[in-house]
Amino acid sequence: MKIFISGGAKNGKSMFAQTCAKRLAKENHLWYLATMEPHDGEDNARIARHRNERAGWGFSTVEWGRDIEKHIPEVDRHGTYLVDSVTALLTNEMFGDMNGSINSAAVDKTTNGLIAFANTAENAVFVSDNIYCDAAFYDEWTEAFRKGLAEVDCRLAAECDVVAEFCCGQIIYYKGAELL
Repeated sequence: MKIFISGGAKNGKSMFAQTCAKRLAKENHLWYLATMEPHDGEDNARIARHRNERAGWGFSTVEWGRDIEKHIPEVDRHGTYLVDSVTALLTNEMFGDMNGSINSAAVDKTTNGLIAFANTAENAVFVSDNIYCDAAFYDEWTEAFRKGLAEVDCRLAAECDVVAEFCCGQIIYYKGAELL
């Protein structure tokens, strides 16, 4: 089963994603695919908080912050993966080189890698951040990222059995609620 979860910060999507992954997992086949590449103390604190939240759940952690498609041979085909997060993965691909430009191939690379990953693992739960619904306009980099994340999310959600969004702590199902 493939599950896509999106929403704003601090809405409960990570805990819901962990619960879904735990329910789907077979013994010894529960993986947390961490995509964040830390850049400062705030990032390190967030990573530590997420590790503490999933302590005792039985997750084995793998850290693949880029090039998901190249890791496909390493995927446990009978495993259940919690991919947290699509947002961080696209950030790394789009801006990771920090050479002052936007990697225009990042959206397709991220999307294709995640879809290939989803088609390899038995179960995958994807977490993303809904940051593209704001009516405000931002600088060129931010607008490119928001547009890119919206595209990745739409294409990935189309491949998933369940699609849900968290808003104000409430879950809204767009597809597959009856499967959970």
